[in-house]
Order: sequence, then C-alpha cells, then structure tokens
Amino acid sequence: MSRKQLGILISGRGSNMEALLKAAQDTGCPYEPVLVMSNKPDAGGLDRARGFGVAAKAIDHRTFGKDREAFERAVDAELKLAGVELVALAGFMRVLTPWFVNEWAGRLVNIHPSLLPKYPGVDTHKRCLEAGDVAHGCTVHQVTAGVDEGPAIGQAEIDVRPGDTEETLAARLLKAEHLLYPRCLAAVARGDGVRVSDEVVVDGDTIRIFAPR
Repeated sequence: MSRKQLGILISGRGSNMEALLKAAQDTGCPYEPVLVMSNKPDAGGLDRARGFGVAAKAIDHRTFGKDREAFERAVDAELKLAGVELVALAGFMRVLTPWFVNEWAGRLVNIHPSLLPKYPGVDTHKRCLEAGDVAHGCTVHQVTAGVDEGPAIGQAEIDVRPGDTEETLAARLLKAEHLLYPRCLAAVARGDGVRVSDEVVVDGDTIRIFAPR
C-alpha cells in the first residue's frame, strides 16, 4: 500500500497532532507523517513530533509582518520539499488565505470543536453551554476559503453533563477529537468515506462517531 505523505500544521502543544502520529504507527494506516510545521518556534508540539521521529520545523509568521500570503508561501515550499500530499491542521491558529486554500484544495483538512454548521469560529464550548445544548461535538472537514465552512468528513458527539464548565467540556471533547481525527484523515487518504459509525466509551464518556448528517 502506498501511504499518503502527510504534513501537519500546529501552533501549540499538538495533542491532535500526537493522536495522528500515534495512529500512523499502525502499518495499516494509509497516511505517513513526514513533516510537522508550526508558526511559533516555541510550540511544544515540535519536540513531541521529533520524539516520534518526524521532522519538525518552525517558520515564525511574525517575521512576515502583515503579509500572510508570503508566510504561507514559505510554509508551502517546505511542505512540497518534503513531498507532502495531504495537509492536516491540528490547532493551527491562523486563518489561511484563499491562495493557500486553493493550492491545497481537496487535500487540506481541519478539526473544529463543534458539530458544524453549529458554532463556527471561536468560543464553541461557551456557546454550547449558553445555548443549553444536551450534546456537544467536533467535526473534521475539508478546508475552504470560508472559515469552518468546508464539507464535513465525519463528526463525533458527547453528552453535556450537568455542571459542565467550558474547561471540563473542552477536556472531555478533546478525547473525542483524538478518536475522530485519525479515522477521518485515513478516509481522506484512502479516498473514501468514514467507514465506521461507532460508539466508544472513554473514561465513562460515550463518544458517538458518525458520517456527516
């Protein structure tokens, strides 16, 4: 099996990145991480990636001032030099320009902490609690020019518990993200859909994984 060469973009600790790297250790995984990049030289995820034997580099976006596209062209050059075929955003805290999105159209994937189209953008846990939702979730989607507007690939859902705060809800949802992202990325690498609709119990939480509704 020819594995898709994967690049991962991060800005921080890279917990979703680590979930992708762990899944890739399975020889049946259809993607192979070859490069992790960050816009922040002090991002903790860079050393985590190196611990998995994956090349890790930083390009500081601040050195490009307000020229977002110039920064992205530098990132794009590194990705292509490494032979990357598929790009996963994993806590990459930059809004991408149409140039980069178009350059990687159909090969650029993100995970968002809500059940899109609910709650695009920021403060998703707060908005979920304020709305009185009984369930919260995350979505893996293709990246398009509109923020969090790309076609969904797969979703995972957890129950909102009485007494949940933004912090407890975020921590519990992160476990669902770590299950969902590798499955959806594998589906993209294979060129098909999410194969398994599943319920998984993690630390007492039932995580429901499904194809987009």
